[in-house]
Amino acid sequence: MNIVGVTSCIAGLAHTPMAAKSLEKEGAKLGHNVKVEQQGAMGMMNKLSPADISAADFVLIAADRSIEEEERFEGKVIIRVKIGQCVSHAAEVIKKCVAAVEERKNK
Repeated sequence: MNIVGVTSCIAGLAHTPMAAKSLEKEGAKLGHNVKVEQQGAMGMMNKLSPADISAADFVLIAADRSIEEEERFEGKVIIRVKIGQCVSHAAEVIKKCVAAVEERKNK
């Protein structure tokens, strides 16, 4: 699956990049194409392009606060999780999200 995501923690320093890297690494191990935008103290990093968003099967928002420019994802399946889950359990988060999206498609 093509997955895009946004990570954003309250401080925007440690968990934001840690979660992004974990999601991308574990997603690749599971055979998915994962691209994650980071919204933190340094602003937006690795900003998702309209093409990235269009090609995505779903959007994973791993944040403990509201994110910027969420309207870009209108019309897409959005799954929200706590950012801490993605730092230490990214593979499990991705597996659950993919299963939920596949179940939704089969209805």
